[in-house]
Amino acid sequence: MMVRAVLFISVFWGLYGFASLSSAALPDFTEIVEASSPAVVKILVEYEAENPRYQEELEELPESLRRFFDFRGRSPVPRERAGMGSGFIFSSDGFVITNHHVVDGAKYVVVRLPNRQEFDAEIIGTDPRSDLAVLKIAGDSLPILRLADEEAVKVGQWVLAIGSPFGLDFSVTAGIVSAVGRSLPTTAGDNYVPFIQTDVAINPGNSGGPLFNLEGEVIGVNSQIFTRSGGSIGLSFAIPSSVVRNVVAQIQETGEVERGWLGVSIQDVDRNLADSFGLDRPRGALIAQVGKDSPAENAGLASGDIIVSFDGHAVETSADLPHIVGLIAPGTSVDAVIMRDGKEQTIEVEVGVLAADAVARVETEAASDGTVRLLGMRIAPVEAELLSELGLSGGVWVVGVKPGSPAAESGVEEGDILTRLGSRPISQITDLDGVADELVPGASVPARLIRGRSPLFIGIRIPESD
Repeated sequence: MMVRAVLFISVFWGLYGFASLSSAALPDFTEIVEASSPAVVKILVEYEAENPRYQEELEELPESLRRFFDFRGRSPVPRERAGMGSGFIFSSDGFVITNHHVVDGAKYVVVRLPNRQEFDAEIIGTDPRSDLAVLKIAGDSLPILRLADEEAVKVGQWVLAIGSPFGLDFSVTAGIVSAVGRSLPTTAGDNYVPFIQTDVAINPGNSGGPLFNLEGEVIGVNSQIFTRSGGSIGLSFAIPSSVVRNVVAQIQETGEVERGWLGVSIQDVDRNLADSFGLDRPRGALIAQVGKDSPAENAGLASGDIIVSFDGHAVETSADLPHIVGLIAPGTSVDAVIMRDGKEQTIEVEVGVLAADAVARVETEAASDGTVRLLGMRIAPVEAELLSELGLSGGVWVVGVKPGSPAAESGVEEGDILTRLGSRPISQITDLDGVADELVPGASVPARLIRGRSPLFIGIRIPESD
């Protein structure tokens, strides 16, 4: 009996100790919530009225007919739309951060504090490329939140969010950082934000709200979710504090945002390309095209170069490059480490400026002539008019690809325009003379193609015997 009692007590204390240890390992968010909540706000928005098309159509009708439409109840008066989001105060004199998409097209904006105080807000400026906006409310000695150092964000760390999902004011949710540096290009193709991915429950209404670390610092601004249902499925994305700090400072100073600009079209490096360019593994951003008179061209960067480091930051994938370049102040000179012809080089680049309303483009010019077969490709000249239309200075047309050939296996398609093979620029058919003699059996050779209107590189593996 004594043995059983001792055993019971041992098991009890063992389980109690395990439970205590487990609970001790879990974070307590109560202090962060109490300290931070007063500076989190709800954004209430009345958008510009819609229905302008109906008004225009009505005005085009003869006066004698308009009354029939008015009589039948089709009022020409546009209806107002309402929306909401979240945000937070970051300066005691009333500056507020939220998302661009929350206030885009707003007619009136009201900021509500947790104590139910409400302020009319002025939109100081917005930045669609980063989905950030800065508002101003009247007030002194307001509670504020502090932006954290983004470099400190680590995958697996605990984070929490405060916002107003579905109108449920100032709700708190928690989770962990799932990934950092996520690329989510906008519908316009902009890709300047290295998003923080989390599994925190974020829903409509959380947009613009803060994402906290356990020190109560804001590590990001909640911006997007991935969902098939309209609600959270554990994939949410926040704009990191480094981007927020840069964008907000510019909006406060000038009302708009300028970014660093390089002027290149880039693509990822796969295994074949890495092998063909002499890289130890797939990494870097492969330059497929260099813009005319761009900072890249002025610095001596060329199509076929692979940028593996920029301004001291490693470039692992092509998506990393715009994240780095966009945060560099225009006019700054930095080092770009590239791989060219299998050798590493360092080139100094003066970063250009991409104005707030500018569209990043890469452009070139026109020429051509001939016909040939190589690596399973049937190649013909391209008409000068087409090259000019595509903005190319030269190239040859792939008018056929033999099934099972090296070109077909590597992904070359009929209709592609070949502009470079290996280290050789290809402007016309005669530029292919002697190319076959330079190809090494068993090796890969990079080919630069124009497909549609987009440049890309692929690696063509040369067969052991032909």
